[in-house]
Amino acid sequence: MTTISADAVKDLREKTGAGMMECKKALVESGGDFEKAIDLLRQRGLATAAKKAGRTASQGLISSYIHMDKIGVLLEVNCETDFVARTDDFRELVKDIAMHIAAASPQYLVREDVPQDVIEREKEIYRAQVANKPPQVVEKIVEGKLEKFFTDTCLVDQVFVKDPDRKIKDVITEKVAKVGENIVVRRFVRYQLGENQPSEPKTC
Repeated sequence: MTTISADAVKDLREKTGAGMMECKKALVESGGDFEKAIDLLRQRGLATAAKKAGRTASQGLISSYIHMDKIGVLLEVNCETDFVARTDDFRELVKDIAMHIAAASPQYLVREDVPQDVIEREKEIYRAQVANKPPQVVEKIVEGKLEKFFTDTCLVDQVFVKDPDRKIKDVITEKVAKVGENIVVRRFVRYQLGENQPSEPKTC
């Protein structure tokens, strides 16, 4: 049996925010491999977070972020209790998402918010781009391009600007696992200097 040191457990706990016993168990199961232990904890965290997704989130924060006096973001993120809303973990998440919105300029909150006429217009453009290919190939290409469209324009599907290995929904899910409460990005609006009018609030 692999011997797990107290320092290794402590390091894993600081890295993941998981409990001491969970960290020790993950290290034992991974044979002392630190990265595999992190993967195990993330997998379990995602499962834990999924169970919390249906719970009501009516507390939280409304936050603002201004970038060089040229881009402004207003953002509402909800959690279940005022206690969690006041924690550094939650405030850090809200700040990171607001900064991401300023940098990545999402047009929608989730893909379900994209109007059907916009989706159909995108599909028509994609089909025209590959009209010379067999029909079955065309549809696969169109679906792939549409998925890329969602990744580019929908906040929760966008790649996190501070970590290209994670999407915004992954960042939120990991925080849910850490704080033990459901977390929901409720709405945001992004202003940019020189625009005729700010974008409409994107709500969930």
